[in-house]
Amino acid sequence: MRSTLDSIFKVGFGVSLGVLSGSSEEGVAFARAFDNASEQVLHRFLDPFWKAKRLLNFSSEAAMKRWLRTINAFIYAVIDRKIEQMGRDQQEFAKKEDILSRFLLERERDPGCFDNKYIRDIILNFVIAGRDTTAGTLSWFLYVLCRNQAVQDRIAEEVRAAATGGRDVGAQELVACLTEDAIGKMHYLHAALTETLRLYPAVPVDVKCCFSDDTLPDGYAVNKGDMVNYQPFPMGRMEFLWGADAEEFRPERWLDGDGIFVTESPFKFTAFQAGPRVCLGKEFAYRQMKIFAAVLLSMYRFEMWDADATVGYRAMLTLKMDRPLYVRASLRR
Repeated sequence: MRSTLDSIFKVGFGVSLGVLSGSSEEGVAFARAFDNASEQVLHRFLDPFWKAKRLLNFSSEAAMKRWLRTINAFIYAVIDRKIEQMGRDQQEFAKKEDILSRFLLERERDPGCFDNKYIRDIILNFVIAGRDTTAGTLSWFLYVLCRNQAVQDRIAEEVRAAATGGRDVGAQELVACLTEDAIGKMHYLHAALTETLRLYPAVPVDVKCCFSDDTLPDGYAVNKGDMVNYQPFPMGRMEFLWGADAEEFRPERWLDGDGIFVTESPFKFTAFQAGPRVCLGKEFAYRQMKIFAAVLLSMYRFEMWDADATVGYRAMLTLKMDRPLYVRASLRR
């Protein structure tokens, strides 16, 4: 979670947080408050009295206000630092390509187009899309690889073959070899990540609102304003969609006879949604996860610290583990 938080802030907002290194206490506090607030948002769907609790500043809603203060203070400080940078050197700032800089430059040209609150909302949307989903998937990915050592070894071999031609190199040299071409050759790694998403989709339940009266493909009528839920988690385990081995982790189901990754219809594999609402960050997420996995798996072998440990779910908007995943890492020979 700390790694992907650093990544999305660096790539998306041009800000180095240092959360992974532990150099930013404010970043750690923000991440914790963001997780708790995300969980409480989901609980509101199940609590008919949450508005009364908020009005009375009681129980979980009192805590929610504290978390939101932490989140707002952190995000507004990031925006203020960016505005300060822009004021120091307008020409140099204009060269920046991160999302936050683009929005601030646009507002400079048209001051009335949006305020800091709007920019805050943009940042928070990107954080939940670029941090939680990727981090959760990587956690489940390591979990299933600990349970499938043969898959883990095959990925390590593929990474070394694609990146270094099979040579044993250090971490720094390996990172330098992870070019776009090398990453594109890692079909089995791509399949293993996709298989993880089939069984553990980053967004396990999603909801859409009908903008107008419509009829679903099976003939069911829906009306304007209706909420329609679909559930990628059970859909990824349905035998009539994926076969008798639907519950098994088997990356090979995504490969053709030549070992090339073959995509499925996004209306069957719904982890990234489909149609006009397909995830804008899909390719970025895959690239980030493949780099992360390639470096770790080519250097280390992972196994569960406690072979009999069970992993549960934390009820949030995204599919997270309910506690840390404890693994043992040993150097790969």
